Amino acid sequence: MMNSDTYYIPAATGNSVFKDKGSRFIGYCFACNSEESFKDELLKIKKQYYDARHHVFAYVLQPDQSAFRSSDDGEPAGTGGKPVLNQILSAGLTNTAVVVVRYFGGIKLGVSGLIQAYKSAAKEAIEAAGKLEMTVGELYRIKFGYPLLNEVMRILKDENAQIRRSDFSVSCDIEFVIRKNEAQKVHHKLANIYGVEIIHLLTI
Repeated sequence: MMNSDTYYIPAATGNSVFKDKGSRFIGYCFACNSEESFKDELLKIKKQYYDARHHVFAYVLQPDQSAFRSSDDGEPAGTGGKPVLNQILSAGLTNTAVVVVRYFGGIKLGVSGLIQAYKSAAKEAIEAAGKLEMTVGELYRIKFGYPLLNEVMRILKDENAQIRRSDFSVSCDIEFVIRKNEAQKVHHKLANIYGVEIIHLLTI
């Protein structure tokens, strides 16, 4: 994933129900792009299943899967959050969260039983969600005079750049997004035009 400008997120919200010895494990897999958005969804799930014993979760953020967290939420250490996290990573997903709600059935499952239950609930929810391919993009801002407009716009069109904002009131001021793998080439072409100022804003 680090060497590509594509990554995968859930295509939809995926649900699952796994049962073992009376315990119910209800899985939810959904896309999220920040810790804040995850917390909002987790709060909704906790309100919906307010009487559940555990709300185990894991999430992975950033195109390179560099930010992640998991929680056992009261289960024995390593029996809930880690198996859920490993399923997200194994599926090659990011900007993804999985919450598994457990209703205790009165019979203890043991460490291996818990690991298998949380793993199964997470895996089934992830499979139900499906995958959607996303592209890493670079957001640029360019400024230039009107005489250069046709030349600049031809480059942006040829390279399939997505124009996000444009202002032609005083001079030409454009913000555009280009695929990460194409960014260096486009930057080079624009930099070769005398009078074009190029500002890299962020990676999205």
